[in-house]
Amino acid sequence: MLVTSGVPQGSVLDPLLFLIFINDLDLGLLSSILKFADDTKIYGKAATPADRLQLQLDLNELCRWADEWRMKFNVSKCKVMHTGSSNSNYLYSMNGQILNEVAEHQDVGITISSDLKVANHCQHACSKANMILGLIKRTIKHKNITVMVQLYKSLVRPHSEYCSPVWNPHYSKDKAMVERVQHRFTRLLPELRVMTYEARLKALKLWFLEERRNSADLIEVCKLMHGFTDIPVSTYFQIATDSCTRGHTKKLVKSHCHTDTRLCFFSLSVINRWNSLSQETVDAPSVNAFKRHLESVRQKKMSYFMDS
Repeated sequence: MLVTSGVPQGSVLDPLLFLIFINDLDLGLLSSILKFADDTKIYGKAATPADRLQLQLDLNELCRWADEWRMKFNVSKCKVMHTGSSNSNYLYSMNGQILNEVAEHQDVGITISSDLKVANHCQHACSKANMILGLIKRTIKHKNITVMVQLYKSLVRPHSEYCSPVWNPHYSKDKAMVERVQHRFTRLLPELRVMTYEARLKALKLWFLEERRNSADLIEVCKLMHGFTDIPVSTYFQIATDSCTRGHTKKLVKSHCHTDTRLCFFSLSVINRWNSLSQETVDAPSVNAFKRHLESVRQKKMSYFMDS
């Protein structure tokens, strides 16, 4: 049989060839699309029948493209997620097959829930971190503090704070769930077990995980403000243009919102803390310099990175 299209498997050029192959996948689509390797998502507002029809037409266009280039979608693995309290939960289909509706979906390591709350992600992240922590507990017999801290930092903590600006929790129960991972680790060290949690962190020169998440939010703003990422700062923030002389010259405008989910999202929750920084801190020439300024801020005010 003559093969007229496709990508070979087993070569070092496979990823590049695949990206070239699907490069025109979004031509003709009116909905927004995200492409990451072989994981494709289309999304858009579905407030009116016309909006929902457009999404369905774009799905049909994807199926047409797949038929033309003989790269079939596995419809049984394609899912739809509805968000918003007034969403009509329209039934979308591909190739005549109704797509299954899901309440949560993992995207690049982050669990996205239909209610846009982060409790499920916190649970998944803590489960992974606790699993690695249990493995360390069982396999490391002589729990030297230096070795254990290095293992914790390299194997456990990344699971509990990966991409935290996206899911930084604002409910106390979620914060406590994540913090218990580090609390459990500090309890593994016999020399420190009699101390309070705060004293153990001070002895180990560790920050509360909540502090690390909030500082990570500030670091992300620093990258956006200085153009260290491909995302323009206007995507998330509006820079203040008033003539107020108090504080620094890179203050951000905080807009009004009506829901806790929106209020506690990264683009709003970080603004007050960013606006309270000094001019010297926000003018730091590099990310590492900015981090050093944040460490200095914490030394002067221990509660600065805590929400309460």
